[in-house]
Amino acid sequence: MSDIRYNRLQDEHVIVASERLHRPNYHNDDCSETPTPNNCPFCEGNERFTVSEIFAIRQADSQANKKGWQTRVIPNLYKAVQIEEPCEHHFGLFEHWKGFGAHEVIIDVPEHFTSMTQWSVHNVIAWLKTLKSRVADLRGDQRMAYISLFKNEGSQAGATQLHSHTQLIALPFIPKTRREEYERSYAHYQQHGETLLASEIRKEEEAMERVVASSGEFTAYCPYASAYPFEMIISSKNALGQIDTLSEEHMETLAPLLLQTVKSLKSNLGCVDFNLEIFTPPLQEGTVEHNLLHQVNEVCRFGIRIMPRIYKHAGFELNTGIIINPVSPEYAAKLLREKL
Repeated sequence: MSDIRYNRLQDEHVIVASERLHRPNYHNDDCSETPTPNNCPFCEGNERFTVSEIFAIRQADSQANKKGWQTRVIPNLYKAVQIEEPCEHHFGLFEHWKGFGAHEVIIDVPEHFTSMTQWSVHNVIAWLKTLKSRVADLRGDQRMAYISLFKNEGSQAGATQLHSHTQLIALPFIPKTRREEYERSYAHYQQHGETLLASEIRKEEEAMERVVASSGEFTAYCPYASAYPFEMIISSKNALGQIDTLSEEHMETLAPLLLQTVKSLKSNLGCVDFNLEIFTPPLQEGTVEHNLLHQVNEVCRFGIRIMPRIYKHAGFELNTGIIINPVSPEYAAKLLREKL
């Protein structure tokens, strides 16, 4: 059981989910490949240790919850929100939702890889196809307003399971930060006829100071106001659709670029922990301005943000919301380019 509580002072939501206190807490200080442990619930052959799968990319002759998969999706055992809860919104001073939503784990690879840097291009493509399928499925649930797609690699990034995995949390509302981001991008689009992210990439490609690499439609760069040392964004000047509508051709272009960037991070920083997020748009009518949703591919660009966790945010950042970054994005981009 969980609650989604609204903080009126900060205009933010908090999820109170007591059962997540019991998550396992493994640590991995070596991102090199390790032998498959017999008791890892995410390894191929250990499907009996998890709940039944929701989705999988499998060999044609394999059976559900058995060996023979490339990616596998299961409900999170320690859910922040759950689909079984009623979608009830209670108003008043202590406003809250029942803990409704979806919380899924995408097991990225069948091998006991502990780092994305160990993946192949084929692994990345299968991963992208899996994310595409899950978002497309949940978009059909009219109760869902927003989907968070994120990957925590390493204990400093919040991972509690060694085996490489990604998480999906779908919510019945749009978080404040995302809502404000959509509104800024839409205002920029109305004024300039171009989305904010597309304008940023065009300017970055003109300057070439912070661009790390490009491939086809996609550009990887360190943002001008990076909040994290060696932070990167991968996106495009042109509208290519969302994660659930991205073409297979674009996935095949994106996959090697993404793999290059994370391997360049490792080359520069060693076994670095990082968070990765996939940009996702609002899902349903009524959650944002009507025209934004109908121009969503223009206004809300598909993108990937990679946030290395080599420097801890502390009291000043928490108190002010202003991030101190000790590494300039220009210098970070130069080092990353050199290691590609």
